Amino acid sequence: MKRLFLLLGCVLLLAGCAGVPPQVKAPPDIFNDSLFVAPLQRPDVSTLFTLTPAMKRYLAERIAPSARRKGPQMALIDALYTQGELRLEYDARSTRTAAEAFDARMGNCLSLVIMTAAFAQEMGLIVRYQDVLGVPAIERDGEFTFVVGHVNLALSAGLSAARPGLAEQSWLIVDFLPGQDLGRQRTLPLAQQRIAAMFMNNRAAEALAQGRVDEAYWWLRGAAAQDPGFANTYNALGVVYRHRGALAQAERALLAARAMDPDNEHVANNLAGVRLALGRPADAGVLVAGVDQPAVSRASRFDAARQALDAGQAQQALILLTGELALTPRHAELHHWLAVAYARLGDARNARLHLELAADYSGVGEQHALYAGKLERLKVQLQRRDDRTITQ
Repeated sequence: MKRLFLLLGCVLLLAGCAGVPPQVKAPPDIFNDSLFVAPLQRPDVSTLFTLTPAMKRYLAERIAPSARRKGPQMALIDALYTQGELRLEYDARSTRTAAEAFDARMGNCLSLVIMTAAFAQEMGLIVRYQDVLGVPAIERDGEFTFVVGHVNLALSAGLSAARPGLAEQSWLIVDFLPGQDLGRQRTLPLAQQRIAAMFMNNRAAEALAQGRVDEAYWWLRGAAAQDPGFANTYNALGVVYRHRGALAQAERALLAARAMDPDNEHVANNLAGVRLALGRPADAGVLVAGVDQPAVSRASRFDAARQALDAGQAQQALILLTGELALTPRHAELHHWLAVAYARLGDARNARLHLELAADYSGVGEQHALYAGKLERLKVQLQRRDDRTITQ
């Protein structure tokens, strides 16, 4: 089955610098509400950054008292993350509002950015959202391939908190992916409207992956209202239309995405798939031949590795998976399949190592429990083998 590329994330693979007026606008009639069941209440982001009474109490009782001693930025970060008092955990399954992430004590990268920004703004700090440029991660779920980019944020107390006469603000960069070299990161600034559009785009992708096509559509309608120049919205809209069987509308949406982000190979791949479905293979071939598609080949390599495992070719699978590992080192499912390959080759040490990494990178929830259970069974098997060795 042809893969459909959704651009989302921990956060999203972004399309240029927010704050610059879009040079290309989507057609005014690109949304067709008649194809989708209307919700009782349309999704909105009016409370995306709203602090609940519990959050305001936490700010007053846990963060504010240390702000005078540490400074507001460090007091906030220490209270939320360093001290671990909230016991926040990473959870890649769903994108949450600031309040939802606080209540659940977990969230994906975008959720944690939003929650931190909400507290920071309440404290009077200046918040700068940043698109971190680099190779996105690739995650797969059935027929969908998720292209996961990365954003972080920087916090400043403003010139009023600096020594008199200083012209520059002091920024504290907050990043939720471990192992990041913050000094070498290349970033672009993002407007808060783009962050809101990302949130809605993520929610749409999560709904679509669970088969809730109507819900996905209305999330995307909201995303376009927040940031009309965000190409990822129209890419996802094309995927939604395709699932609804509206191929002509899917092509128009993907053409809009491509006009806004002409070098995006994932949009080109989706558009090629729609044109094949429309019976126009020549047009599809031009798109595929004219665009460099590293992520497409990576998806194919991942699938080829699993096919090699099914065929009993564990060494070939290991070669393919190891090549993928250099590009997506924090992909939980990839580590799981590496563990399978090593186990079939009789390398129990590396199998255990990659199962541990799979559990670590999956965060919490069902996927984490699955990998943790496999790891425990492997440990038991290894222990039994060692016991047999001792008694021999």
